[in-house]
Amino acid sequence: MIVTLTAHPSLDRAIELDTALQAGGVQSASSGREDAGGKGVNVARVIAAAGVPVRAVLPLAEDDPFRAPLHSTGLDALTVPVAGRVRTNLTLVDPAGVTTKINLPGAALDPAERDAIVAAVVVASEGARWLVLAGSLPPGAPSDFYVRVIEAVRSGLGTGAPRIAVDTSGDALARTVAEGHPDLIKPNDDELAELVGEPLTGGDRVADAVRLARSIVPSRAAAALVTLGSAGAALVTADAAWAAPTPRIRVRSTVGAGDSSLAGYLLADTAGASAEDSLRHAIRYGAAAASLPGTQAPAPTDLPGDDLPVATF
Repeated sequence: MIVTLTAHPSLDRAIELDTALQAGGVQSASSGREDAGGKGVNVARVIAAAGVPVRAVLPLAEDDPFRAPLHSTGLDALTVPVAGRVRTNLTLVDPAGVTTKINLPGAALDPAERDAIVAAVVVASEGARWLVLAGSLPPGAPSDFYVRVIEAVRSGLGTGAPRIAVDTSGDALARTVAEGHPDLIKPNDDELAELVGEPLTGGDRVADAVRLARSIVPSRAAAALVTLGSAGAALVTADAAWAAPTPRIRVRSTVGAGDSSLAGYLLADTAGASAEDSLRHAIRYGAAAASLPGTQAPAPTDLPGDDLPVATF
């Protein structure tokens, strides 16, 4: 079992434009879709599509319209009652794959609602192999919210606590790494540079990712999976670092590609794969997601590039 927490879920609306985005103009679109989203939900959908047991924890009001698209995913979802409504994210994709995102803020959670979410995660995580804390925090939530979740899970479940993966950014990532010592973080290179407080060199993206990740692995995080867009991804652990490129694909939408990469890594890891093969699996899942419209969850049959070369650092 893998458990995901999405503290700030979203209704993802994706529109494919016929031409490049023109500010101030009126444009036609070739297609559109609507998906239940938020990083943890995205990760859970990919894991479920692979046939692996997964449970998604998220805040959700009883009368929220988000329940319909969530139900259509077929996910095993543990919803925590709250007063506010799920936000909407809009994604515009032109024929060249250029993506423009407009994200609305979600509803704030009061202290009692946040406490209820933490308690629900502890219950859901019993017997799980991994717990994924993914996405931004809702308005008003303290930047150490994920730290509180980690502490509650580890103290409540002891030696039975799952390993914990974190995919967030900014202050939430900084506090989690500084105080929570997660087992895995999944930033992109820009998020990693912000976390470390060092600029990217603008040269070799892979070398930059490995250099920056090594400054926090394993002292503050046990491992880092760093997604690098078209340059692939790097995996850094206490023992070594590996990197591999992205297979050639036609980009349809990059929304959710990083979430799929994390899901691919977790799927391989729980199946007992090596670090190199887990990295390959992560990259193939991210590429598959980018080749699909909207935030569709890639299935194993969608995966490209089954023999990616892996370099060791």
